Amino acid sequence: MAKLLFRLNQVEEDEANEVRDLLQQAEIEFYETDAGRWRISVAAIWLRHDEDFERARALLDDYQQQRRERLQQQAENIQTFWQRAQERPADLLLAVLAIAVVLGLMIWPFFSVGGMTADSC
Repeated sequence: MAKLLFRLNQVEEDEANEVRDLLQQAEIEFYETDAGRWRISVAAIWLRHDEDFERARALLDDYQQQRRERLQQQAENIQTFWQRAQERPADLLLAVLAIAVVLGLMIWPFFSVGGMTADSC
């Protein structure tokens, strides 16, 4: 009987492909179901044989741990807004100035002196 191994709902495509490759390399037979037209079914990877479940689960747990560590390392290398602002303050100043100019041009017609007054109507 088939056994559910991995739900694919809201899983990134690269992760799903890596799980498929992992199972194929381990020569574990599986099949997939999709969520269907109305997205109410279970999109998942299922094992064809119950006896493969423990081995597949161990492989999947190890893969997910490695993926988590890899993504955390990548996230640590990403600069935050404040780090970038401290590194390049001129860029931040120019961006704020550009925003102020655009906002000023958008608001300027509402505060112009030569606009319509109650007497001109």
